[in-house]
Amino acid sequence: MVGVGYLIPSAGALIEQPFTRLGARRPSDRAGGFVLGLALGVLYVPCAGPVLAAITVIGATHRVGLTAVIHTAAFAVGTAVPLLAIAVAGGQLTRRIGAVRRRAPEVRRAGGAVLIVIAVAIAFNVFGGLQRDIPGYTTALQGSGKIRKQLNGLTGAAHTSLTSCNANASTLVNCGSAPNFTGITTWLNTPGGKPLSLGALRGKVVLVDFWTYSCINCQRTLPHVEAWYKKYAGDGFVVVGVHTPEFPFEHVVSNVRAQAAALGVHYPVAIDDNYGTWNAYDNEYWPADYLIDAHGDVRHIHFGEGDYSATEQLIRQLLREAHPGLSLPPPTEVPVKTPAGELGPETYVGYERLQYLDPDNVARNTPATYHFPASLPLGALGLSGTWTDHAQEATAGTGAEVELSFLAQDVYLVLGGTGRLDVSFDGRHTQTIHIGGVPRLYTLLQAGSATGGTIVLHASPGVQAYDFTFG
Repeated sequence: MVGVGYLIPSAGALIEQPFTRLGARRPSDRAGGFVLGLALGVLYVPCAGPVLAAITVIGATHRVGLTAVIHTAAFAVGTAVPLLAIAVAGGQLTRRIGAVRRRAPEVRRAGGAVLIVIAVAIAFNVFGGLQRDIPGYTTALQGSGKIRKQLNGLTGAAHTSLTSCNANASTLVNCGSAPNFTGITTWLNTPGGKPLSLGALRGKVVLVDFWTYSCINCQRTLPHVEAWYKKYAGDGFVVVGVHTPEFPFEHVVSNVRAQAAALGVHYPVAIDDNYGTWNAYDNEYWPADYLIDAHGDVRHIHFGEGDYSATEQLIRQLLREAHPGLSLPPPTEVPVKTPAGELGPETYVGYERLQYLDPDNVARNTPATYHFPASLPLGALGLSGTWTDHAQEATAGTGAEVELSFLAQDVYLVLGGTGRLDVSFDGRHTQTIHIGGVPRLYTLLQAGSATGGTIVLHASPGVQAYDFTFG
C-alpha cells in the first residue's frame, strides 16, 4: 500500500488522508531522530539474539547485580548508537543534498516501485534461500564459540558441545559427553532420596527430561515419558526428570512432590532450583529431552512437544546397542495430545512479562482499579476491578475480573492463592473453580475443536493469576 502511494501521487494522497491530523504537530529535528530511534528499536531489539537472551536469563535466575546492570546498560548503548547514527545521518542527508529535493517526485516514484517489487518477492519467498545461506552479522558474531563462551559465563552456563549439537535430528548423533547433575538440592522417587549420578548410571540408556510442573507443554509430554520408563526400565532404561522452576512456587519441594504424584510421575526427579543442571546443559526450553547412551554420550536432543514415536525408536536403538540380542516389547501406544494448528500466544499476567494487556498501562506492586476496553482485539488481555500486579502474578481485589480474547481449543491458567474463580465463555457461565493448596495449572475451557472467543473470569479477593497457555 505504501509503495502504491509513492508510485501514484493521487493514491498516496488518499492513503495519507486519515493520518493528516497526526502530522499537524511535527517534532524538531532532534526529537525526530529520537522518535525514529524508538520506532526502529521496537523492531530491532527483539532480534538481537543471544546477548539479550543472556541478560534475560540473569534476571530470570534472580542473580541481578552490578555486573548484570553494567551489561544491560552496555547492550542498551550498543543498540542505541547505530540507530542514533541512522537518524542523524538521514537528517544531515536531507538537509545538505539539494539535488535530492529537486528530484523528489522521481525519487518517490522509484522508491514506491522498489517497495512493491520487494513486497512481491517477500510474498513469494524469493529471499528465503538467501536468508538461510547468509546469516546476519550479529548472528555470526554472537554465534561464534568465543562469544558464546563469554555469554555462558555471564549466565553461569558452561560452554559445551551440546550448544552446537543438531537438535531434533531424526537419527542418532554424537553430541559429546553428557554433563553430570549439578546443583541438585533434592531427589524425589529414588531409594531413600539418594542422589543419582551419570557415572553410576554408566551402562544404562538415560533420558534427561527438563520440565516444570505448571507448564502445559510439559504436562502433555509426561504421559509419554512415563510410559517409556515403565516399558523399558527392566531393559536398562532410566529417566531423570530435572525439575527447573519457572515461578517462585515451583521452588517449593513439597509443591513439586505433590504435583509429580498428581501427574503420575514415578521416575526419579531432580530438583534443580538454582538452575545448576539447566545451565550445565546450556538448556533454554521446557520441555527438553537429552538422550544419553550407555557410554555417557548425548546421542539425541529434542525441544518441545511431539515426535514421540521417533524418540522412542531411538531409545530402542540405543538399548539394542547396549545389549546386543535384546528382545524388546512392542512400542508404547500413548495418545498424542499436542495441538495442531494456530494457537494464541502464552499470556502472562505479572508485569515482568506482561505483553498483551489492553490498555497496556499497569500499576506495579500496588492496588489499582482497571476498566475493560470498549473492544478487545484477538489475543489481548483486559483487567477490570481492583488488582495488585506483581512481577510474576496479579492478585485479585474487590470486583476483580479478567477478559481474554483467544484462539485455541483449550485454555489454561496457572492460579495460586485462595478463593473462587467464575468462568464465562462468550457470555455464558461454564464453571466455578475453587482455588487453594498448591499453586498449579487449571483448565478453564475445553472447546473440543479450535475456536476463537472471549473468556471472562470473576475472581474473589486473594486469587493469584499467573499465566495463560493454550492447547
